[in-house]
Amino acid sequence: DNAVMLLDAAKGLEPQTRKLFEVTRLRMLPLFTFVNKMDRPALSPYEIMDQIEQEFGLETHPITWPIGDGERFKGVVDRLTNTVHLYERAEKRGAKATVVQVPLESTDKLIELIDDQELSDKLFEDIELLEEMMQPLDIERVLAGDQSPLFFGSAMTNFGVQLFLDKFLGMGTMPVGRTAVLSKTPKKKEENVVGPEFEEFSGFIFKTQANLDPKHRDRLAYVRIVSGVYEKGMKVSHSRSKGGKKYALAQAQALFGSDRKSVEVAYPGDVIGINNPGNFAIGDTLFTGNTKISYPGIPSFSPEKFAYIRNPNPSTYKSFQKGMDQLLQEGAVQSLRQRNDDGGGPLILAAVGQLQFEVVQARLENEYGVESSLEPMGYDIARWADGGWEAVDKADKDGKLFGIMIVQDRWKRPVLLFRNEWKAASVQQEEPDLKLAAWSAPPDNED
Repeated sequence: DNAVMLLDAAKGLEPQTRKLFEVTRLRMLPLFTFVNKMDRPALSPYEIMDQIEQEFGLETHPITWPIGDGERFKGVVDRLTNTVHLYERAEKRGAKATVVQVPLESTDKLIELIDDQELSDKLFEDIELLEEMMQPLDIERVLAGDQSPLFFGSAMTNFGVQLFLDKFLGMGTMPVGRTAVLSKTPKKKEENVVGPEFEEFSGFIFKTQANLDPKHRDRLAYVRIVSGVYEKGMKVSHSRSKGGKKYALAQAQALFGSDRKSVEVAYPGDVIGINNPGNFAIGDTLFTGNTKISYPGIPSFSPEKFAYIRNPNPSTYKSFQKGMDQLLQEGAVQSLRQRNDDGGGPLILAAVGQLQFEVVQARLENEYGVESSLEPMGYDIARWADGGWEAVDKADKDGKLFGIMIVQDRWKRPVLLFRNEWKAASVQQEEPDLKLAAWSAPPDNED
């Protein structure tokens, strides 16, 4: 429904941020920006705003504005209410900061509390400059993804976070409907928008995770409710199950960080965690009623890191396979295989960043007790060939794919691995029938 772009105040835009921005653009989501770690030395807020506008073509509108940074970080100004939120560092690292609120017009009191003449002078200059140079906040443009409300703070000291969350709740879009395929019979299908007011319950699974509690080997599926009402113990149908099989949702949980609590009732827009019997996967739809509902699958985006993963200890083969199957189901990384490999050949992991590989290896060792080795591959870009295998074979026969690795994704669709962006662009220009794409939606759900 909405997206939050979290930036490091010292680093600004990072490669992962750029990749995730492509997702928000594709989905046309309202984007809110929170600049974190202001309690450390940081770029100027003007530099961060310029980065966002120049690289993303996205206009920002500061809702809060920082007073200093690093050791001199004093707080933020809420420009909507003209209130200055000053904070005192807690003695214990990670503890919540003490906050004092002062009206912006109380100049003398602010100067006294800030206790830094340079920062006080800059504060009043910045506020005046922002009023003159910034376009007004336009909620319609925010919801259309053309303007991003901008906030500053420090999550470690828990300063500015609650202020952001309160504004986010007031400014973000309400739960919206989603396009789905409705099937009253296998032959009678139609595409329509299912809105929150639709009476029957429906929701889609966007994440799965195992071993949240390692002692119990539990598995959860996270469901975003689109329509109707979840009630404890209700029975639902599953978009990929045959023969009208029903699943009882005996228990649901609301999760926030490491905190969990049981949920008796949940509504459109809510996210709940349900026990996953092993049948639920990312992109699946759960629903009630006689009309089958299938929401579109969640797309995969172009990875930039590739490596073979191997099990160096044959005696742990089964545990290794179980762990990899589970992590791939969760979407921890993407998997690729060489063409026509049905599972006997080497498994290729594909990720946006190196950290994903490290997480996979750590979880294999900690949760499944197996070691693994990675062999990096010399490729930097993946492109799906939407033109299909016939177009790939033609380009290969014509000698256009020299130095390019041809692999298949989990649905056996062709993927080309390139060493650089220039080569990918060159092949796309010379072989338009390949229809190279930087992302790929999963195939339609089939019974």
